[in-house]
Amino acid sequence: MLDGATTILNLNSFFECETGNYHTFCPISCVAWLYQKIEDSFFLVIGTKTCGYFLQNALGVMIFAEPRYAMAELEESDISAQLNDYKELKRLCLQIKQDRNPSVIVWIGTCTTEIIKMDLEGMAPRLETEIGIPIVVARANGLDYAFTQGEDTVLSAMALASLKKDVPFLVGNTGLTNNQLLLEKSTSSVNGTDGKELLKKSLVLFGSVPSTVTTQLTLELKKEGINVSGWLPSANYKDLPTFNKDTLVCGINPFLSRTATTLMRRSKCTLICAPFPIGPDGTRVWIEKICGAFGINPSLNPITGNTNLYDREQKIFNGLEDYLKLLRGKSVFFMGDNLLEISLARFLTRCGMIVYEIGIPYLDKRFQAAELALLEQTCKEMNVPMPRIVEKPDNYYQIRRIRELKPDLTITGMAHANPLEARGITTKWSVEFTFAQIHGFTNTREILELVTQPLRRNLMSNQSVNAIS
Repeated sequence: MLDGATTILNLNSFFECETGNYHTFCPISCVAWLYQKIEDSFFLVIGTKTCGYFLQNALGVMIFAEPRYAMAELEESDISAQLNDYKELKRLCLQIKQDRNPSVIVWIGTCTTEIIKMDLEGMAPRLETEIGIPIVVARANGLDYAFTQGEDTVLSAMALASLKKDVPFLVGNTGLTNNQLLLEKSTSSVNGTDGKELLKKSLVLFGSVPSTVTTQLTLELKKEGINVSGWLPSANYKDLPTFNKDTLVCGINPFLSRTATTLMRRSKCTLICAPFPIGPDGTRVWIEKICGAFGINPSLNPITGNTNLYDREQKIFNGLEDYLKLLRGKSVFFMGDNLLEISLARFLTRCGMIVYEIGIPYLDKRFQAAELALLEQTCKEMNVPMPRIVEKPDNYYQIRRIRELKPDLTITGMAHANPLEARGITTKWSVEFTFAQIHGFTNTREILELVTQPLRRNLMSNQSVNAIS
C-alpha cells in the first residue's frame, strides 16, 4: 500500500466507538445501482418475502427501468429443509438464462441464508458448470454491514472472479470479517523502481459510479499522462479487468475496504492510498497521489506557476460563491449512514462549515488513512477544530448531543429525519449523496445543491414569515 499508512496515529484522540447498531438500509440495496452499472448481469437475491418487500420499496423509484434482478424466496418449507435448495436454484437460473441470457448471475445472500447456513459457495461452482454461465456469490447481508458495503462484497467477489478467468468461475466470499480487514503491503512497490518497471504498471480504478463519471475521471487522469486500463466493475462482465503484481489499484469510494483487501492479498496488487475524489479538493489530491505512484509530476500552468490541478480547484471554488456564502460559519452534524461521512465532512470544512461530529457506521482507518490526513490538514488550514469521529454511534447519545450543540444542519439516515424535523432540527437525507453524482471536479455543484437545499428552504420560510408579519 502506498502512502498514508501511518499518518493517522496522531488522530487517535479524535476517535470514539459507541458500539451502537447499524441504523442503515439493508446492504442488498446495492442491487439498485449495480444492476444498472453492470449491463449484462442479473442479480438473484436469495432471501425471504421481507427482502422482496424491501427491494420493491427501495427500488420502486426505478419503475421506468427494466430491472435485471429477481427474488428467490425462502418459504417455511425451505427453512425446514423440506425442499432441495440446489434444484430450486437451478430451476431459477435456467429460467433466467432462457429469459435474459446474462453474461453473469450474481447471487446475493441475505441474513436468512447466513442464519440457516446455506452453502451458496458450494452450490455455485457445480451449478455454473451445468448451466454454462458464471455465478458470483456475494454475502450482502444486513447482520454485519452498512448498506453501501453491499457493493463492497459484490466487488470483492468479482475481483476473485477476475483471477479465475482461465478456469471455471469458482467464486466465493473472502472469508474476512470487518474486524479482520488489515490491508497488507503487496510484494510490488512503486518506490525504488526504475522507469522501465513503471512502464509495466497498469492502473485499475474500483468503485461503481455512472458511466459519465467514469469518463470524466478517466479523462482527468489522461490529461496528466495516465491511462486507466480498466474499472471494477465494468459495464460488461466480459470486460472485467485482470489483476497481477504489476497492477496499481485505487478506490473512488470509502466503503470498499474489503475489495481493496482482496485485490492486495489475492492478486498482489499495489493499493494507492489516496483521498477520495469527492469535492475539488479531494479530486485534486486523488489525482496527485496517482501521479506520484507513477512517478509523474502534475502539469504546471506557465502563467501562475501552480499545477493545473491546483488552479482548477481554485477556479471551481471561485465559481461556487453563491453556495459558499450560505455555508460559511454554519455548523453540520453527521449521524452516520453511508460511510461517505468523512469525505463529505472534509469537503464541507473546506467550504467554510464547522463540523461538530462525524458519525460513521464502520471505519477502516488504514483504507481511509489519506482521507483522514486530508481532513486534519483541511481543519488546520481553515483554522477550525478537528471534529469528533464516532464509529457505530449510539443514536440516543447522538440526539442528546444534537440538542446541546444545535447544529444548523444534521445529515442523517431516512429513519431519523422526520422525528428530528418534528423537533425543529434541520436535516438532510444522507442516502441522497449515495445516489447522486458527487465524484470529480465537474460534480461539485451537485453536492452543494443537496447540502444547501434545506438551508435555502429555511431561509425562504423565514422571509415569508417576516413578510407576513
